[in-house]
Amino acid sequence: MGDSGTKTIGVLALQGDFREHVASLTAVGANTAPVRRPADLDAVDALVVPGGESTAMWKLATTAEMFVPVRKRIADGMPAFGTCAGMIMLADRITDAAAGQETFGGLPITVRRNAFGRQTESFEEPIGFDGIGELTGVFIRAPWVEELDEGVEVLARVTSGPAIGRIVAVRQGNLLATSFHPELTADHRVHEYFVAMVNDRDAA
Repeated sequence: MGDSGTKTIGVLALQGDFREHVASLTAVGANTAPVRRPADLDAVDALVVPGGESTAMWKLATTAEMFVPVRKRIADGMPAFGTCAGMIMLADRITDAAAGQETFGGLPITVRRNAFGRQTESFEEPIGFDGIGELTGVFIRAPWVEELDEGVEVLARVTSGPAIGRIVAVRQGNLLATSFHPELTADHRVHEYFVAMVNDRDAA
């Protein structure tokens, strides 16, 4: 792992849009590396869990003998950032989970898979993100947060339409999760936010 001045942020590269996260992190000057096996995980200070398909990610992580190591690192305090399927993978509880589906956990929230439904499974919407400002949220068959425990900070909600008020970004301590895909836009401020979390683990 890097020293305090050269933190390395890993991107779980088993499934999903991990390349886009690597590009976004690189754009903000972060040291980054793909994580595909336990030895890769040992070499990073933080981890991004990308969008993709949460059941496939769970199964591939298990096959690659990555599931337990990632879960343990997160439980031990490693900073992590999950987007879309990554939010599901960081959640402690899932509504409408696949049979036997497990997550890395760490965030004491309940998420609903594919919450926005087929009719609006892919859309963009301006949202206000606490600590960043307004940005474009790209939602693709996205989850939302249905319940959260005390101590989980709500960073963004849907601001219009039938899903108005639904929670789409949260943080607790070293863990950050969004329903939307900041890696699919040219706006890298959410990645900058996470890099700041990693570089200053005492940040509020």
